Parts: sequence; C-alpha cells; structure tokens
Amino acid sequence: MTDIRVEQSLPLDKMLVRAGLGSGIHRSVPARDVLRWGGRLARIPSRTAGRFADLAREAGRIGMGTATPAPRDRRFSDRAWEENGAYRRWVQLHFAAHETAHQLLRDAELDDRVESKLRLLIDNVASAVAPSNSPLNPAALKEAIDSGGASFVRGFRNFLSDVSSAPRIPNMVDHAAFELGKNIAVTPGQVIHRAPMFELIEYRATTEQVRETPLLLVPPTINKYYALDLAPERSVVEFMVAQGFRVFAISWRNPTARHAAWGLDAYVHAVLTALATTRTISGAASTSLWGTCSGGIVTAVAVAHLAATDRESEVASLALPVTLLDQRISGTSGALLDPSLARRAVARSARKGYLDGASLAELFAWLRPDDLIWNYWVSNYLLGKQPPAFDLLYWNADSTRMPAALHRDFVEVALENQLVESGALVCHGVPVDLGLITVDAFVIGAVADHITPWQSCYRTTQLLGGKCEFVLSNSGHVAAMVNPPSNPKASYQHASHTPPDPEDFKSSAERHSGSWWPAYATWLDSRSGERVPAPEAPGSPEHPALCEAPGTYVLDR
Repeated sequence: MTDIRVEQSLPLDKMLVRAGLGSGIHRSVPARDVLRWGGRLARIPSRTAGRFADLAREAGRIGMGTATPAPRDRRFSDRAWEENGAYRRWVQLHFAAHETAHQLLRDAELDDRVESKLRLLIDNVASAVAPSNSPLNPAALKEAIDSGGASFVRGFRNFLSDVSSAPRIPNMVDHAAFELGKNIAVTPGQVIHRAPMFELIEYRATTEQVRETPLLLVPPTINKYYALDLAPERSVVEFMVAQGFRVFAISWRNPTARHAAWGLDAYVHAVLTALATTRTISGAASTSLWGTCSGGIVTAVAVAHLAATDRESEVASLALPVTLLDQRISGTSGALLDPSLARRAVARSARKGYLDGASLAELFAWLRPDDLIWNYWVSNYLLGKQPPAFDLLYWNADSTRMPAALHRDFVEVALENQLVESGALVCHGVPVDLGLITVDAFVIGAVADHITPWQSCYRTTQLLGGKCEFVLSNSGHVAAMVNPPSNPKASYQHASHTPPDPEDFKSSAERHSGSWWPAYATWLDSRSGERVPAPEAPGSPEHPALCEAPGTYVLDR
C-alpha cells in the first residue's frame, strides 16, 4: 500500500475566495460537488462495486494479519500502534479506507477544479477520523492514568477556551511567552513616517558605513510585518542591517470596516509614498525594493506604474520572495477559481467591510490539518498539555484583516490573470505592463510552498523585462522568509540563467547548503552604490522619529 497522504495546495487566490466565504471545510466543498461525485460513480456501478470489494478483501487480510504494513506515519509513532494487534489493525484499516476513497475519486473522472476540492475534503475527513485523534490513543490513555485523569480535565478546559472565539481551532502557541518589542520584533529602529495606511520604520545602523542605496521591505498585506523581524538571529531585517544596508520597512495598519474602500490603488500609492520617503531621508537617487507574497503583488504593480510613467530610475533593484504574479497553477490553464464563489466571497467581505484575518488563519490551518489541527488536538486536548512558545506560530496567530476593496481587487486580478496580459489591469489610470520593468530582479520560490507554488513564482522571471535570478528554497512558504544562516537544515538552488521551463531551471541550477539570505545580500551589494558613513540615528529633520520600533500599528488587534 502506498502512502496516499498528500500536502494540500491552495494558492493565494483560492485562499482569498474561500476565506471570504467563511473558512470552514464545509464551505470549501459545496454539496453539489459531492452529489456530482456520487452521480458519476453510480454510472460505473461495476467499477465502484469492485473498489468496495477490494476494500473488503483488504479488511479480511488485515483481520488475518497478512496485510501489507501501514505506511510509516509520525502520528502513530508510539510503540503500541505497532505492537498491539488491535491498534495495528485499526491503523491499517484507516489507510486502506483512505486509499479507496482516492481511487473512487479518480474513477469518477471529474474536472480538475471539482476533483481538487473533493481531494481536500477526503484528506480532511481522513485526518479527522484518524485513530490517533481518538481518546483511545495509547499516549492519551497513558497520560490519563499517570495523571489520575487530570490530563483529560485540562484538555477539556483547553477545548472550551479554543472554541469560545474565532478561529475556533486548537491554539498552537503560548501567547503569554511573547511581547512585541521585548522578545519579538526587537531590531532597534524608529517609526519615521506615519500615514493612515502604514507606518514606515527605519532601522538603526550597526556598521560604521552603509551602502548609499537603501532597502525598503514591503510585507504581505494579510499578515503583520514582523515575520521579517521575527527574533534575534531569525530576522532578515537584523541580518541585512548587519551586512551594511540601510533598511526601511512598511508596517501596514490593521484595517477595520471604516477602511473598506482601501483597494489596490491605495496600497500602491502607499508603497510609492514609502519609496519617496526613503529617498528623501537617505538622499539616494533610488531605493531597492523587497515585496513578499501579497505585498510582492502590490510592489510589482507599483514598479510597473513607475516604469510606465518614466520613473523606473527611482528603483534600484527588485526582490520578490514567494510572490505569485502569474495565477496559473503548475501549468494549468486559468486560475481555477469558481467565478460564482468568487462573486459571493467578494460580496460577503463588502457587506462586512473587510476579510477577517481569523478566517484566513482557520483556512490556512485546514490546508495542513495533520500538522496544524490534529497535532494540537492530541497535544492540547487528549494529553492536556499547553502549546509551546514558538515565535513563528505567535506571528501566524497574530492575524490581520484585509479591506473589502483590496480583497475584491486581488480576486479580480486572479480571476482574469490580469498581470500576465499587458494593460489588463489599470493602476492610477495607467495600464500595467510587467514587461516594462527592466531593473534587475531577485525572485524566490519555495519547493514545499502550498500558497505560492514555486513553479508559478518562477514564471515571474518570464514576465519581467529585466535580468532575473531565481532561488528555490528547500522550505515552505513562511520558512522561505524566515531562513536564517543559523538554520542547519536550510538549502537552496540558485541560477542567474532562467529558461522558460521551471523544470529546466531545477535540473540545472547549482545547489547550495545554508540560507539564501547571504546570496541575496551579495547580489544586492553590487546594486547598492558606494559605501557612505552610517547615519547617527534614523530619520531626518523632515521626518523625525515618532516612536520606537515596532511602532503602534502592529499592536492593533
């Protein structure tokens, strides 16, 4: 029997639609799709009956103890799952039923969009009913005996606490262990500009000289900025400052219903304002830009706008980590979004004024239920333990909202794949053409990314008009950003040659051990002008320091 557990992929465009509908799994797979599946199976009764007969025979072999062993799975690492006959057979039957469900789905020969949604449903249901999630889990029984039943009492209290408020999933992190500006987001800096939509932070130089061209970091619009300044030795901000760069970062405001009209044009204007501010403060002719994920989309549109209005010289270089500009996924034609669901999602956020960050957090967790739901179900509820203190999970749980207008604009960009066709998107009255961007670009994808698949990130190299280099990190979506040199498991592939086919890149790119951050710093150094004396303090007379980093907007809940 093969291991049929697969990592789910739900790109950013689909996430925004499904989260806009409410992120429960029942909303992701409409009943009509399940009925369509059943109807297709009813038309092939002999094959369907054969699948169930195969399952019955496999169950018989499991009962007799002659079946193939279940695949190795860390959910069943306790020795009792293998050494106890009843437990072993339970696990084998679970995997056999899960594989049969996937076979029946393939037999139905549904279209890609419906099959993708049903596969997600099958895997989520299989994860939910896994033997490891039962109170009969041997580890849970041992803990209950050792604690005199106290573990079940603690677990029930944890359960009641988690379901009392959104996102109503098991708590993943000890929130009390972190405080912004104290042990997370602590790189010294100051807010030197505040606008209704964002605060601009300049970080204090730690070297005697800095490169004359500053670096502006544009974070995602659906998360707080401090994934880029997570913790000491885990902060790309800290790393780039230590390399002698003058670093600025945008901290987006957490919008409410009164900010519903903030759309893509408004966010592009914010990036252009921040860009102009960095040049005013530094005195430099241009600024290098780094835009991540949804922030990368905004950044790319902003640079295209500058290029179309003969102002591209204001940008020295462009970095786009885990950013999806071409909405085709893994070579499939079209964005695979259901237009009717997209319209419903946009209408729902319009009524509310924003897309709730809690919905995105819940949906994100359901993409990897074994890791982000059921792992904590067992730990928090069955074993009665408190979640760990992990900085990245703290950031992930610190969700933000998205204005209704930006939600609408992102969904429309995805539905029509507007960034691929010149002029399909208009920003501030100017048609957007990514091909006009001729500054050098450093594009980053992640091989295990289930939000911005690396093959789609790679296609950015074919859209931009300048020289591109591509890095493929061995990590996932968030870990690609939080990728410090101290990580012993980090590795990446890198090439300055970017052929049209991403697989050609992957087969020929040079492999490196360690983080890609130093490679980016080296690349950026050659595009950042001369070394000049470091400023004594952040800001300038025109833009004096307003408060210490991480600022005030990041504290909004």
